[in-house]
Amino acid sequence: MKSTQTEKGIDTSQGTERKRAQAVLTEKTTVVSEQDDIDALSSRGYGKAENAQLKLSAHETLFLVDRGLLDVKKKKAKKNLGFQKVLQHFRASDENVWVKYLIYRDLRSRGYVVRDGFGLGLDFRLYERGEYGKDVAEYIIYGIQEGKAVLMGELINAVKHAQSSKKKLVLAVLNRRGEVVYYSLSQLTMR
Repeated sequence: MKSTQTEKGIDTSQGTERKRAQAVLTEKTTVVSEQDDIDALSSRGYGKAENAQLKLSAHETLFLVDRGLLDVKKKKAKKNLGFQKVLQHFRASDENVWVKYLIYRDLRSRGYVVRDGFGLGLDFRLYERGEYGKDVAEYIIYGIQEGKAVLMGELINAVKHAQSSKKKLVLAVLNRRGEVVYYSLSQLTMR
């Protein structure tokens, strides 16, 4: 009988917990060094491989910790950090980490592979289901928090970048209840 694994880290054929990947916390990322963990995570679209290590962004780390797929420690520490401690750590360097995490979690829970964006406020690149590793991302996700001002120039730059890279721009608006609503933005005209 073939064994299957779910996002929660359970081997459904045996009913047992599988090994969690191990990571060390740095200022803005976490680093995975064990090759088996690197292979398992990177094949599913997590992290960025550099120098025989896998660097996970703050939102990826939070998602994997929340799902029970990753244990995070501070360097030379023996005890794993919980979700709240990891969140506090990343909030110190990025005040928007919670918003990014909620958008990332929503997209991942819908079955999409989500990679970091291109900067310029473009939070994520989104791959259609089953397309990661086969094709380029079709969508760029621009995260916005309801009630927080967005500069028109930033939005115009995001539209221009999406158009120049032949990608579709999607605004991910996090509302006050913590739900994410998506809007497609294809053209911006000023009159």
